[in-house]
Amino acid sequence: MKITNHVSITLPALHGNEGFARAAVAAFCAPLSPTLEEINDIKTAVSEAVTNVIVHAYPGTSGNVELTVRIFDDRVIDIVVADQGTGMSNVEEARKPFFTTKSQEEHSGMGFTIMEAFTDKIEILSEKGRGTSISMRKELKNA
Repeated sequence: MKITNHVSITLPALHGNEGFARAAVAAFCAPLSPTLEEINDIKTAVSEAVTNVIVHAYPGTSGNVELTVRIFDDRVIDIVVADQGTGMSNVEEARKPFFTTKSQEEHSGMGFTIMEAFTDKIEILSEKGRGTSISMRKELKNA
């Protein structure tokens, strides 16, 4: 596959920036003419990934969300959301539905499950103390 377009954005990991990330990725993908369902899937997955960084990556400190979007052959969208935060020691445990390191009242523990449901492929790489990278792929059906 050939990269036909790409963009990288760095945002502070602050509440509210998940909305900007969601809108930016949707606008970047718009020239591909995704269906409303496809663009909503992408927006939901991006929002969940960026929210995970905001909530979990930098407790008690500040940091950035690194967002990279690559388009392959004008039909496959790869989205990477990365941070240099606390990382996870057990990615498989974190991927389980309802798992959260926060109180159940604050968070449902469904972030990764939602990302998986709205994309075609997800890969999570994380190292404790060094950060996390979430790579999501969505293939447009009518492109």
